[in-house]
Amino acid sequence: MKPYVEMTKEELQELRKELSAQYKEFQGRDLKLDMSRGKPSAEQLDISMGMMDVLSSSDDLTCDDGTDCRNYGVLDGIKEAKELLADMMEVAPDHIIIYGNSSLNVMYDTVSRSMTHGVMGSTPWCKLDKVKFLCPVPGYDRHFSITEYFGIEMINVPMTPTGPDMDLVEQLVAADDSIKGIWCVPKYSNPQGISYSDETVRRFARLKPAASDFRIYWDNAYTIHHLYDNEQDHLIEILAECKRAGNPDMVYKFASTSKVSFPGSGIAAIAASENNLTDIMKQLKIQTIGHDKVNQLRHVRFFGDIHGMVEHMRKHADIMRPKFEAVIETLEKELGGLLIGEWTCPKGGYFISFDSLDGCAKTIVAKCKKAGLVMTGAGATYPYGKDPHDSNIRIAPSYPTLPDLKQAMELFALCVKIVSIDHILSEKA
Repeated sequence: MKPYVEMTKEELQELRKELSAQYKEFQGRDLKLDMSRGKPSAEQLDISMGMMDVLSSSDDLTCDDGTDCRNYGVLDGIKEAKELLADMMEVAPDHIIIYGNSSLNVMYDTVSRSMTHGVMGSTPWCKLDKVKFLCPVPGYDRHFSITEYFGIEMINVPMTPTGPDMDLVEQLVAADDSIKGIWCVPKYSNPQGISYSDETVRRFARLKPAASDFRIYWDNAYTIHHLYDNEQDHLIEILAECKRAGNPDMVYKFASTSKVSFPGSGIAAIAASENNLTDIMKQLKIQTIGHDKVNQLRHVRFFGDIHGMVEHMRKHADIMRPKFEAVIETLEKELGGLLIGEWTCPKGGYFISFDSLDGCAKTIVAKCKKAGLVMTGAGATYPYGKDPHDSNIRIAPSYPTLPDLKQAMELFALCVKIVSIDHILSEKA
């Protein structure tokens, strides 16, 4: 079929009648499909169930250094867990602190601490007239929610195929000392699945911010979440690169096992310079007597080491890969050549990014919902929920079963077609 923009008004109206009949048929199915978040499926959770059997009441819950995991203490995490997560995050164990189950919680704490107590002796952000953050867009809605919650002004920075627009990032941070941070999902980004190029990472490490307390919030959430063994994205390690560039304190690196083991009971970590970790530990000593060391030990006993973790992620990939391929296949089959949408084809991570014609995303998502398909709200991938083009839609393939996903994508493509025709017809009027 030729591109919609090349069709006559009469051809578009006739096509819309056919598509509307198909949409009514979908509505008659009473569907209840959910693609609203990047939640692991039950099948993915099942592959971690062996973790429930690695510890029992008869097991020795003592670490190699004599730490009794049942008791208080060890604020920064047991040695074995630090080694495991450090390997996953590609850092040295002495540059890491192990937390509870949520890296988002760690990021919230990091912003909160900066607001109330400053960064390494700097003025607390709450005492400043203005605090700003750079936000690569489209990006992760929960990042934006944290900075919005604290009243931090968010500035959009466009994403490119190699990462954020670094010309703009360099210009902004050098000129404005009220810019205190930037959110980053550097590998298989949320929602586009883009991995930052070597040049982008090096330019990040060599930033010359006007603010001495500027920090890169490096959320490497999908560090080992590949879809293919023989085709993986690789990322330069940011802590080492910052040290080489003479900026050892400029980055906080976050990760967790939320989509490796159990999202509700994984382990999270922050990696940073010695100076940053000393600063963080001042708060941690007041905040807690220690995180769940039994759960840390459980993860170590289950995975063994990074090699066990990598093998485990191959099982995840075997479940995720057909879903990603089904989404791409449906988009190419149903929308290819129509010039009414573009989409990414990631090699890992949890999302596919779809861009509709300008002004159509909210209507597409609403139309999907009316037929039983719930998606991430249009605009969620931008600060304040405001997509200036109303075009970006995040597709989250992980949670539905493969048959449900295929059905959902057929409905999604149908809604894109109908809404696009309406948009083009309104312009022809």
